[in-house]
Amino acid sequence: MTSIALRGVSKTYHGRDGESTIALDKISLEIEDNEFVSILGPSGCGKSTLLRIVDGLIDFDDGEVLFNNQPVTKPTQDRGFVFQAFNLFPWRTVRANIEFGLEVNSTSRALRKVISDRLIALVGLVGFEKKFPYELSGGMQQRVGIARALAIEPEALLMDEPFGALDAQTREDMQDELLRIWSAERKTVLFVTHSIEEAIYLSDRVVIMTPRPGKVLANISVPFDRPRHDEHRTLPEFTELRRDIHGRLKAAYDSTNTTTTP
Repeated sequence: MTSIALRGVSKTYHGRDGESTIALDKISLEIEDNEFVSILGPSGCGKSTLLRIVDGLIDFDDGEVLFNNQPVTKPTQDRGFVFQAFNLFPWRTVRANIEFGLEVNSTSRALRKVISDRLIALVGLVGFEKKFPYELSGGMQQRVGIARALAIEPEALLMDEPFGALDAQTREDMQDELLRIWSAERKTVLFVTHSIEEAIYLSDRVVIMTPRPGKVLANISVPFDRPRHDEHRTLPEFTELRRDIHGRLKAAYDSTNTTTTP
């Protein structure tokens, strides 16, 4: 069953100076239930815009966006959003951050604790319940962000470069953590990244976008079985797929780059 569907979606931003920028141009894309799909493309190609449109955070100009066959018109609890910036409330503890959405929904204190206990254990933060964000590492803060998104029990997770601010080793560790959490929760995931390796390692499918205006350049299925391990990164097939995707991105960039060097 299709979870997320975009059909001919376009988006143009209009500046105060009267200039217009086409961010997305007739994007069509379908994500199946429980599928992990990464959106990959150069800076400015509209990846984050696409994700925010799917969440209902911003409007689009043309086309249709559906979630579970219903038009997307605004953010709902069916879709949880995880940002690159951790966006935690600095005055709230780990538990209180995770429970924020539940409080907004008037969930009872007893049930909030049951849910946050489960998620704190799921993301590996037992013992840190009373810590504040400034007392946590970047990776731990992002675990809180993921747990907070999961607390409202969304059907899909929308993740906008959630590991982009982390160092290389922590980023790889968080990729493994995300795969473990995804295996346990089995949510539909739409994941935006700049990293080819990250996209391949995490995903069932990689969607490549062209430079602005963003269009779908290619849909590539990732052929590796799950669960994934570090050993997958060293497989010749992994290296070949990374080379193929890199070549497609470079060719798309070169074809749209009209700047000449003297």
